[in-house]
Amino acid sequence: MKAFVPLLLLCLLAGQALSQSVATDRRAILAVLKRQTEDWNAGRVEKFMNGYWASDSLTFVGKNGITYGYAPTLANYKKRYPDRESMGTLKFDILQLDFPSPNVAYVIGRWHLTRPKIGDAGGHFTLLWRKIKKRWVIVSDHSS
Repeated sequence: MKAFVPLLLLCLLAGQALSQSVATDRRAILAVLKRQTEDWNAGRVEKFMNGYWASDSLTFVGKNGITYGYAPTLANYKKRYPDRESMGTLKFDILQLDFPSPNVAYVIGRWHLTRPKIGDAGGHFTLLWRKIKKRWVIVSDHSS
């Protein structure tokens, strides 16, 4: 029984450390999404893209199919939203944020663009995140 108490304490401390780590990672991801929203709403598409993995392996799945790579994804954003009027005002609603394994996160949410002159737009998204070099980045985005 005496050996059980230290083992129990060790397990409790490990669980608490893991819980704190998840909370820290959750805050970090939500901060990236907040920063993306602010950058989008200021018309800074290049800064908005800082939330994405700067890699040729980035994937973006949208209504026009799959885009591979950071540069093509940025080019598609610029083509689809060429000016502030088309960009509108972005709002994200996070519906689910889970950590299926260490250094991997899965986010489901809604996006909405308020665009008074040309009409609002919106849909849902699924984001796969990875913690790469101590930084959370989107490695795959499926938006509809």
